[in-house]
Amino acid sequence: MRKTLVLSTIIFLFFLSLQAQTYRDREIVCVEKDLETMKKLARMNLDLLMEKDGRIYIVAGPDDLANLNMENIPYRIELQDFYPLSQESLSIQSGVNGEFHSYAELEQELLELADAYPDLAKVEDIGDSLEQRNIYALKISDNVWAEEQEAAVIFLGCHHAREWISVEVPFLLGRYLAENYETNTEVRRLVNNCEIWIVPLVNPDGLEYSIHFYRYWRKNRRDNGDGTFGVDLNRNYGYKWGYDNEGSSSDPSSEVYRGPDSFTEPEILAVRDLFAQKSFQALISYHSYSQVILYPWGYTQAASDQDDLLSEIAQKMAALMEPVNGRYYYPDRAGASFYLTNGDTTDWSFGVYGIPSYTIELPPDSTLNGEFFNPESDILPIFNENLPAMLYLIDWSIQNHEFQTFHHMKRDRQRGSIESSRSN
Repeated sequence: MRKTLVLSTIIFLFFLSLQAQTYRDREIVCVEKDLETMKKLARMNLDLLMEKDGRIYIVAGPDDLANLNMENIPYRIELQDFYPLSQESLSIQSGVNGEFHSYAELEQELLELADAYPDLAKVEDIGDSLEQRNIYALKISDNVWAEEQEAAVIFLGCHHAREWISVEVPFLLGRYLAENYETNTEVRRLVNNCEIWIVPLVNPDGLEYSIHFYRYWRKNRRDNGDGTFGVDLNRNYGYKWGYDNEGSSSDPSSEVYRGPDSFTEPEILAVRDLFAQKSFQALISYHSYSQVILYPWGYTQAASDQDDLLSEIAQKMAALMEPVNGRYYYPDRAGASFYLTNGDTTDWSFGVYGIPSYTIELPPDSTLNGEFFNPESDILPIFNENLPAMLYLIDWSIQNHEFQTFHHMKRDRQRGSIESSRSN
């Protein structure tokens, strides 16, 4: 009798956990983008998917829809584009998520790249995720095993699990540099004078969950202890963490839940610790979808004291990218463009280390296929149009290595107190 009771309890808890992870009640809705609507949306901590053609797209549950109705915000349901459990139309010849990388596939290709180019490419395990997956950093340099006094730049991908394309762009940069070093004089010059660090998959647990269970999963897989899961990794950095409840949320059920404190998530600690060991001159963090180049500040609409420089670099990158495929990535200050964020990557790297820091939101969808998510055929075109901006930022870092112009440079002074820099 007692064993039966225990077994029944276990089965009940198992199905209760499944119920807590059911997302079949989610809808993709879109609303018109205007100033009044954006003010209302900012107070609601919604899961904003992307902005396109003057409309905001939202992953909305029943409570979200009720709140939209309460705020008198008209919305349109986009059922035809909603694939709640899996990505459709993926090539069966490739892996479980087609030409996009799973964690295991990325791990294998990173190690193969390092084996193929042992003098140029090195893979480092910089930390473990909650579910004990390795977080890998790829270093590209002409003296890859040495610590040289030269420029360094970092490219990050996939803070948000569903943003599969954000894994591919930084990974392909590493492969491009290694494969073209011998034959391309410009690549050789950049690699000879800069350490290029690439962390293509910051959120491996979330990525795997988005592949196997729920395609729209965003956060990591933290068990919050109340039936909800996940912390938004791009709200867990220390600078201005928890500044307000508009740029992040204290509610564990929110898709922009910032966690119980800054730097609580091991995935973000891995990035923080890598920064503490290196002297980076610039950063790009890749996301999707919106086709924009964003720079600090994100926690406020106010400009930083380096706004002119940040804007100049962003405009240069956009100008270099557009001719490739005819797509223009609109450059803007993050807090003044789409919506406020606090505790994010670029505010932290700029606020603490004083380096030019950018969020590049990759193209939102394929209008040809009518999908929210990029088809496999978009991977190389999107990488190709981002490549000139990547190479430009590497070159900028080299040119500015000896004489950084930021008068708020805090790198050496604040390495020991990064986690305490979340002042409101």
